[in-house]
Amino acid sequence: MRRRLAALAALPLILAATGAQAASSDPVGDLITSVLTGALPSGPGWNLKATLYHAGAKGVGALDALGCKVVAMRTVAVDKNLIPKHSVLFIKETVGLKMPDGSLHDGYWYASDAGTAIKGKRIDLYTGSNAGSMGAMKGLNLASLTAVKVGEFQGCPPN
Repeated sequence: MRRRLAALAALPLILAATGAQAASSDPVGDLITSVLTGALPSGPGWNLKATLYHAGAKGVGALDALGCKVVAMRTVAVDKNLIPKHSVLFIKETVGLKMPDGSLHDGYWYASDAGTAIKGKRIDLYTGSNAGSMGAMKGLNLASLTAVKVGEFQGCPPN
């Protein structure tokens, strides 16, 4: 029994080593696998210019373009002609940033918002309730971020 469990636990590592890939919509599972294998999540990717927005900004409401509550350090506004809404994005430059709850960011963002100024290879990262929430992003080079689509979500993004 122990050998079977060990073999099942090693299966993701074996599949990654052989290049076999399964269709996945589990970003957390993908992150765990990437930590175990040393590989970053993969999928369609873009080099993007980013801007930041917060709830205190003019014209920003509490809901995103899907009608869902915006989530600090998780909601991203995209050009739906480039990146489809409901995409889960991995932005490696945001890994390790401080989250509002004090934890560290895992790099996953949810494409659930849009804006009139978001055209082409641009994204807008939602930081929180006021201008002070942008402090966690100060060290980021917003002129060049790498976003990789790693999955899709249904309904509203998780909080």
